[in-house]
Amino acid sequence: QVQLVESGGGLVQAGGSLRLSCAASGRTFSRYTMGWFRQAPGKEREFVAAISWSGSSTVYADSVKGRFTISRDNAKNTVYLQMNSLKPEDTAVYYCAADGGLPISRSLGAYDYWGQGTQVTVSS
Repeated sequence: QVQLVESGGGLVQAGGSLRLSCAASGRTFSRYTMGWFRQAPGKEREFVAAISWSGSSTVYADSVKGRFTISRDNAKNTVYLQMNSLKPEDTAVYYCAADGGLPISRSLGAYDYWGQGTQVTVSS
């Protein structure tokens, strides 16, 4: 069982930056692929980024590639999402999720555990 708690969301102007954190409970955090997803009002939840258990592999959605960076610190049971050059279309609730399987997946259905989400709002 893994419990996930996101933090770091907020209101930022276009072009600004935010860093999201996701703290995980449980001793097996380092065994999980971790992902970030987002859901804008009236839209389906979509994949943003994911990182392998070791941190050696990362995958990004095309819409955030080059602007967002996912990382993890297994000693702190935490995964991060550094978001730079934010755009109004990045406005959404951001969720972190844990996937006990392999390989890294972009699919919501592959992830077993989810956090409650943190709101990111980018003003123009």
